[in-house]
Amino acid sequence: MPDLDAHLFALEAAIQTKDVRSSKKRLLEMLAPDFREFGRSGKRYDLEEILSGLTTEVTVAKTAIEDFTISHLSETVVLATYRGIRFTDDKIKLVTNRSSIWRLDADGNWRMVFHQGTPAA
Repeated sequence: MPDLDAHLFALEAAIQTKDVRSSKKRLLEMLAPDFREFGRSGKRYDLEEILSGLTTEVTVAKTAIEDFTISHLSETVVLATYRGIRFTDDKIKLVTNRSSIWRLDADGNWRMVFHQGTPAA
């Protein structure tokens, strides 16, 4: 399903933008009510903690996504994996292996239910 690949890639990229991260409304459209995250730091977050943290960020780093792939876990659940790159002054600062579980909800929208960031070697 190339269209689904592109759609989920676009959602992952959008979540990294200031426009989405600063908008509780936009985040609630993209994140499931039962959302959980294991951050790159090793900390665990629930939806309320993510909303609070993202909507109060002062700056959002320049990022890129590499090696994006999806794997179907069921007809309505997909695992997305990729390498997230964070830049500072056009130099790579952090590389993180990332995975997200996306679920097609009853309203026909894909929402992220889980995300994990792991430092890359």
